[in-house]
Amino acid sequence: MLSRLPQAVLKSQNAFRVTLKSQAPWYTHLYGTLPFIGEVHANSLADDGLHPTAYPWPHKGLFDTFDHASIRRGFQVYREVCAACHSLDRIAWRNLVGVSHTVEETRALAEELEYTDGPDDKGEMFQRPGKLSDYLPPPYPNEEAARAGNAGALPPDLSLIIKARHGGADYVFSLLTGYMDPPAGVEIRDGMNYNPYFPGGAISMARVLFDGLVEYDDGTPATTSQMAKDVVTFLNWAAEPEHDERKRLGLKAVVVFSSLFAISIYVKRFKWNVIKNRKILYNPPVDKAH
Repeated sequence: MLSRLPQAVLKSQNAFRVTLKSQAPWYTHLYGTLPFIGEVHANSLADDGLHPTAYPWPHKGLFDTFDHASIRRGFQVYREVCAACHSLDRIAWRNLVGVSHTVEETRALAEELEYTDGPDDKGEMFQRPGKLSDYLPPPYPNEEAARAGNAGALPPDLSLIIKARHGGADYVFSLLTGYMDPPAGVEIRDGMNYNPYFPGGAISMARVLFDGLVEYDDGTPATTSQMAKDVVTFLNWAAEPEHDERKRLGLKAVVVFSSLFAISIYVKRFKWNVIKNRKILYNPPVDKAH
């Protein structure tokens, strides 16, 4: 087929190949891989991580709300497991009232902790029991202490972790339940753990959820997947505390605007229609003299 092409076309193709061979190293040195040459590197797949499965979360429906029993269990998992390393800076004790705990339960949980307050009349700081207006305390006093306690890695704040990660709740659930031994040919250095859902596959956080790790107050079996589901539901609520109220207002807005739309159609069809189709004609006066 190439022999049938005009000589000019063949010459132009050969010239393009020569130019490409001579210019490609210079271009890639300055700008990286050529955009029209598909190259797949083994490490590029590992850098992306395994795509998480899409799970049927009960609050993902258009008019569905959070499972508040799951939020309560998820807070227990966070408090007993995750709070040792991860902070939750945007959530105060009062935010739990009416969502997962009563006022008395929340106040009792807050009073179990000591907060630094002051200064007092003598200009000194003092310790006091927590109260509803206090925010959940961080596990470390500063970033340097957090890195020192985690081999240089900084545990992220979990307030918006569901919104801050691609895949959201599906990613966090898959990450918590996806720890496994590295496959053949994959080497993980000391202090790291293999998780295919984490970009690069090597994560400094070890597996933290094991069957029976916590004891739920409502008797729910504390399996690894159950604890992961509950804590992810809690973190999803922490990222969107207005979620349920927003959907309630959305439902009311749909009802109101649907009614207004129906009324506007009625007015347009039966009231405005008469005025719209009215035709006004001008009849000039007739000159009777002519």
